[in-house]
Amino acid sequence: MLLSKAMLLSLIIFSGILCQWFAWRVKLPAILFLLITGIVAGPVMGILDSDLLFGELLFPFISLSVAVILFEGSLTLEYRQIAGLQKVVRRMISFGVIVTWLITATATRLVFHFPWGLSLLFGAITVVTGPTVIVPMIRTVRPTMAIANILRWEGIVIDPIGATLAVLVYEFIVSAGSGSPIGHTLLTFGRIIGIGLFFGAATGYLFGLVLRQHFLPEFLHSAGTLAIVFFIFSLSNYYQEESGLLTVTVMGMWLANMKDVPREKILHFKENLSVLLISVLFIVLAARLDLHRLISLGMPVFIIFITIQFLSRPLSVVVSSLGSSLTWSERHLLAWIAPRGIVAAAISALFAIKLKGAGYAEADLLVPLTFMVIIGTVVLQSSTARLIAKLLGVAEPYPKGFLIIGANAFAVAVAKALEQNDFKALLVDTSWEKIGKARMAGLDAFHGEAVSQPTEQNLNLIGMGTMLALTPRGSLNSLACMHYRMELGPNSVYAIRTTTKDELVKRGKVLRNPHWKNIFNNTHTFDDLEDIINQGGMIRSTALTDTFSYDHYKVQYNQKAIPLFAINPKGKIYISTEENTLTPKSQWTIISLIPMGSEAVPTETNP
Repeated sequence: MLLSKAMLLSLIIFSGILCQWFAWRVKLPAILFLLITGIVAGPVMGILDSDLLFGELLFPFISLSVAVILFEGSLTLEYRQIAGLQKVVRRMISFGVIVTWLITATATRLVFHFPWGLSLLFGAITVVTGPTVIVPMIRTVRPTMAIANILRWEGIVIDPIGATLAVLVYEFIVSAGSGSPIGHTLLTFGRIIGIGLFFGAATGYLFGLVLRQHFLPEFLHSAGTLAIVFFIFSLSNYYQEESGLLTVTVMGMWLANMKDVPREKILHFKENLSVLLISVLFIVLAARLDLHRLISLGMPVFIIFITIQFLSRPLSVVVSSLGSSLTWSERHLLAWIAPRGIVAAAISALFAIKLKGAGYAEADLLVPLTFMVIIGTVVLQSSTARLIAKLLGVAEPYPKGFLIIGANAFAVAVAKALEQNDFKALLVDTSWEKIGKARMAGLDAFHGEAVSQPTEQNLNLIGMGTMLALTPRGSLNSLACMHYRMELGPNSVYAIRTTTKDELVKRGKVLRNPHWKNIFNNTHTFDDLEDIINQGGMIRSTALTDTFSYDHYKVQYNQKAIPLFAINPKGKIYISTEENTLTPKSQWTIISLIPMGSEAVPTETNP
């Protein structure tokens, strides 16, 4: 039975989101499952024919989708973050890109006897990694902080760089193929760069002013941004073919670094849209694969993969890490992890269609070659990286850190107490003012929505093993627990009550949710604990001894101390919950909230 186009589109979207969900559950890159779905639906079962489904709109759909994906990625690039990165990161997105590009291109030329232009284009396409494949892998591997930071920022920054490089190489191929002199080719390159930089910077600046001055109502921020991205992308391509990708990348970077521009909702919307587009786009592209041609590539394609995995990537890391403080074990793991993602797949399809129309017969091999690199890097690296990290001794031990949702006074006090006892704490909040105060206090703090897609991609959870939701918003606390319990485990997420049990009974609400634990006791809500801090209360760490027991401790503070945590002599921390009352013993450390005026006298303390 033939399916209607509406039904096919619905199935693509549904299957794409299902793949994203499954990838989230098993903590693997979603493109792996999207690829399988597309191949099964396309060349295996013959249900999906992308060219027939989209017709002449296939090329515009791919182009606009890539534009949105690149714009969304560039919208997260802030100069202050890049400027603070280690030198090795800057080298990897410059010298490292050149090394990877040239080695891959040379191998492709020697193995497949492609023209140099097409070989250089394939090399440019396959330099990109991308956060959509890097972030899930980092969370599974849990490498040291240095490796995680390098991989994450390389994945974010290298997408627009690789895409721009591919655009320039493509334009070189087209210009050279038309018999134009080298001067004309350079002029074309100059037009791409000139138009891309001018249109991108001008649009970013003007639209930033519109947002900053509130000339556009808030409910139109997301839709208006999408409309402008589509328009300026198409306008740039109208004046100079293939300059649109550079334009939207520059526009996104300009907006990301322009002061006082409200972009949180734009980021949130664009991230959701990118997830949808990536899901649909990858299934559509995978369905266009010619399995016979893919199989006919034979052994040469494995030579290309081996060259990328065991030659170009290691040499890129060696060149980029010269003179750095990275250990050899860390460099080895960096050399192993570099999975390719959706941008490589989309750009290969984009240029394959255009070059085939221009008469380049070998262009048909661009897509299967790229997909083989994607499959090989994702499957090999995601299945072996954790083991290699352990063998090299660069895998983080059991994560002891605390992810704290909220940067209010109480949350900051809790974070300080944890840090003082050698437990890393990371605060997340949407208020720049609160984030600023937390950072001034020497704490690690992240600005963003706790459960948004941008936060998930940019928040570094390496070393985080427990989540505490400490905000006055009960709905946000619950949402954070549901979100992070899949990442950290159901026994590692905790939320503070914002409403008393008596009030919940009056409202007919559920007293306890089985998906997380309520902290810190039955009688105090968030407002109660926040008021104690605001009135001069402090969170103190006290060491118990044989002569100063927990009973003495409670008497010391007139039974007013509110226990929060307890640490045993081996350094294991226990959290006070409504269900489990802490019973610390001798040689333990008790961390409590002490109200002002509790008549405390000097004791053995760990300030």
